[in-house]
Amino acid sequence: MVKKTIKNFVGRLFSAPRSQSGPQHYPRDVHQIDRRRVSRHAIKVCEVLAQHGYDAYIVGGAVRDLIAGFIPKDFDVATNATPEQIRPLFRRARIIGKRFRLVHVVFGREIIETSTFRGSAHKNQVTDEHGRILRDNLFGSQKDDAARRDFTLNALYYDPLNEVVIDYHNGVDDLQQGIVRMIGDPDTRYREDPVRMMRALRFAAKLDATIEPATLAPISELAPLLGNVPGSRLVDELIKLLTCGNAMACIISLRDANLHHPVLPLLDPTWKLENGAAFVQLALDRTDHRVRTGRPNSPGFLFAALLWPLVRERWQHYQQEGQHLIQALNDASDEVILQQTRALPIQRRFQSDMRDIWFMQPRFEKSSPKAIRRMWSQPRFKAAVDFMQLRAEAKEVDSVLAQWWMDLANANDTKREDMLDALRGNKAGSGPAPAKRRSRRRRRPSKKHRQTDSHQPDSAPSGDT
Repeated sequence: MVKKTIKNFVGRLFSAPRSQSGPQHYPRDVHQIDRRRVSRHAIKVCEVLAQHGYDAYIVGGAVRDLIAGFIPKDFDVATNATPEQIRPLFRRARIIGKRFRLVHVVFGREIIETSTFRGSAHKNQVTDEHGRILRDNLFGSQKDDAARRDFTLNALYYDPLNEVVIDYHNGVDDLQQGIVRMIGDPDTRYREDPVRMMRALRFAAKLDATIEPATLAPISELAPLLGNVPGSRLVDELIKLLTCGNAMACIISLRDANLHHPVLPLLDPTWKLENGAAFVQLALDRTDHRVRTGRPNSPGFLFAALLWPLVRERWQHYQQEGQHLIQALNDASDEVILQQTRALPIQRRFQSDMRDIWFMQPRFEKSSPKAIRRMWSQPRFKAAVDFMQLRAEAKEVDSVLAQWWMDLANANDTKREDMLDALRGNKAGSGPAPAKRRSRRRRRPSKKHRQTDSHQPDSAPSGDT
């Protein structure tokens, strides 16, 4: 709290003087963005556009994160060049989008999303019956573009060539003071794009900020509008929310604002289960740690963790009804995934990852050396072992067993063979219990052999005389 107060005070003390007639221009000694932390490819896009006479700026979330001290996940560029003018300037570039056309400039694995300044809202804009914008290919000035952005802290433009931040809506002040504020009328802006409601909660959690009262007020009432948004956009936004670095706060905010029904309809049943919320808390705490340490997060693993308490409950239920362990797990998985995808269509590749992670769990508790070799060659083996560690922390499985598998997953091939040799010795507590060997039934001798044997003496002579 003290650190934040000092930061706010220093920011206000050294901020550039405000102008009533135009945007604020913050030099480097005020915004303190380190140009070395900016994507060289984003800078390259700005340089090429500038060389051809266009204005170009790094914009939005990347500028917000750089000022706030975070490492941006991606970089977007905004320019006064149209998509048709942008594409020929780069060797690998393609125009995409229907709702709003933009250009993806490709540099190896990095894509710089480059958009044309959007124009002011127009009465001829194509919207649905609820006010959601369906077509938005209206181009305008930088000032128009700033007014069309959602929150003040996202309406920031960074010129990497001159190292200046341009701010039309006092977004730098809101960012320093920890305020999430909508640009324009919140009710109208949420209707234009209901996903903005989820974004407001995510920014507040990520930045440890407060949503301005007028911005917060309409969210609960307009929550049903999320049902009109394409599922792919909701999945993308949910993944961003879960990987923002403060995921549990986001989940709690979703529930408080009644936004969870269209995206996580099984959240309420999960919370009612014994240790359901606790398991989700453990999983999201681990996710936050990975985010803060710069490690990647798998969406399949995240969804597997969020839905596991319900899968576990159904799995146990079907086993009690007499189903075989694997069949019970299969039925439980199908049931929970079907319920979830009715509301939010999780991509099939994520569903496949979830199933792989879940179906390895019973195999960890009893496997032969041969089966273990097959398991460690599976693509999701390491993720499944991480999931077992999570279950061990939740007291679902033995922690010694979970650690044995983690050691195996982290070992090289030679060490793994040594661990399997020790396992063959069946040392107590050294690993999973070996699979039971099927006893081989002794074949009865044929009738011919039985007859031959009957002529032999029952025993050798005793040697008595």
